[in-house]
Amino acid sequence: MNTLEVLQAGPMLTVQDLGRAGFLHLGVSGAGPMDRPSMLFANRLVGNEDGDATLEFAHVGGSFTVEQPVRFAVTGGAVEITIDGERRHSWESHHLRPGQVLKIGALRQAVWGYLALSGGIRTPPVLNARSTHVRSGIGGLDGRRLAAGDRLPLGVTEAGALLALRRPLSRPTGPVRVVPGPQTDHFGDQAWKAFLDGPFRVTASRDRMAQVLDGPQILAFAGHDIVSDGTVAGSIQIPSSGRPIVLMAERQTTGGYPKIATVASVDLPRLAQCPTASLVRFHSVSQDEAEDLLIAQSQQWAEALASLEVKPENSPSGSSI
Repeated sequence: MNTLEVLQAGPMLTVQDLGRAGFLHLGVSGAGPMDRPSMLFANRLVGNEDGDATLEFAHVGGSFTVEQPVRFAVTGGAVEITIDGERRHSWESHHLRPGQVLKIGALRQAVWGYLALSGGIRTPPVLNARSTHVRSGIGGLDGRRLAAGDRLPLGVTEAGALLALRRPLSRPTGPVRVVPGPQTDHFGDQAWKAFLDGPFRVTASRDRMAQVLDGPQILAFAGHDIVSDGTVAGSIQIPSSGRPIVLMAERQTTGGYPKIATVASVDLPRLAQCPTASLVRFHSVSQDEAEDLLIAQSQQWAEALASLEVKPENSPSGSSI
């Protein structure tokens, strides 16, 4: 079996697939990628299935080597990639051969990056998924972040062409869309005006569980404590500090703070990729609007995935995206 060896590990380097479903009642949220479309593109670029496991990293990737030839792709944002010192580009696939060292540097204007390898990472599934849930200590490799010296099993690399995304991945722009609630009755007109007027700054208090925003203080006239109820990815909790907390992939499954709104699924990856100190504003939409936006975006992604271009084997690496 082919093996990937981690020579140097960047921050928050973990194994992630599309996540696990059906275990919220056990207190286990889905985990999975912080930026789902970026992971999907990484897998497609190397000929994998959408659900194959990849590596996710924050800010800096690290360095890696393999025992047998593979194709690889790095997505999430623009980033310096080298093989034995020779530059490669993100958003397209390349060969990595035994003895060569793949180095992935720092992302630019993005936070979360993805390394997909042909055949996918084949760590044992836990609760029907390979995704690492660090706080629960399950999935991936022993339920933890990866470190130098770790070795990960890879699936079989099938014959396939090198592919490239020649046009930048289209992402939404403008304010982050949110759906009001579920505790809208805890917030008055003044709180809603402050929430929608913003702006809010993305703080360094962030990880795969949640990210904290700084900005206007949001006060709940009905109090900042509720009987704990369920959360979803994108839930925006308002604790007594008045600082919004946006819940992410490894969120707790229940919470006792009122939730003023939920980030629309179409915009959650974009918010996750906002660098620390970025300014964001929110815009309220209905649930029906949020669903229509997600359907339209999913269609755009499907068209982009279907239009990946084959790279000539002897061509230059191509342009960076």
